[in-house]
Amino acid sequence: MKVMQELVNYFDRRGKLSPKQLRKLLEQGFLAADAPATMHGLCDTAGTSYYFRVIGQIDGQLWGTDVYTGDSLIGTAAVHAGLMKPLEVAVLKVTVVTPPAQFTGTVRHGVTSHDFGRYGSAYRLATI
Repeated sequence: MKVMQELVNYFDRRGKLSPKQLRKLLEQGFLAADAPATMHGLCDTAGTSYYFRVIGQIDGQLWGTDVYTGDSLIGTAAVHAGLMKPLEVAVLKVTVVTPPAQFTGTVRHGVTSHDFGRYGSAYRLATI
């Protein structure tokens, strides 16, 4: 699965895959894996994207707004970002980004995220 993710990321970053092509890969089961709890250990290279099946959560560790620390729970971040509802299952694009100097917490969609200073890894979520 990791090799497929890397290939898709390569072509996606270069604009070579349309949303229709991405959806077809998803429907065929070639693209999305079940999401890990956090991105810890997957945030080595900024710009790398993963496609994960995520289950929305309202509880759990969460730091940041729109850009989250690498150890923030993906399902909680997804609900906080407004991309899904609690217990909903969806495939999301998770992109590793350069961590900001400061992560700002907010309350959104019934989920509270917290402030945090410098952290070594970060990610952003998007629908596909």
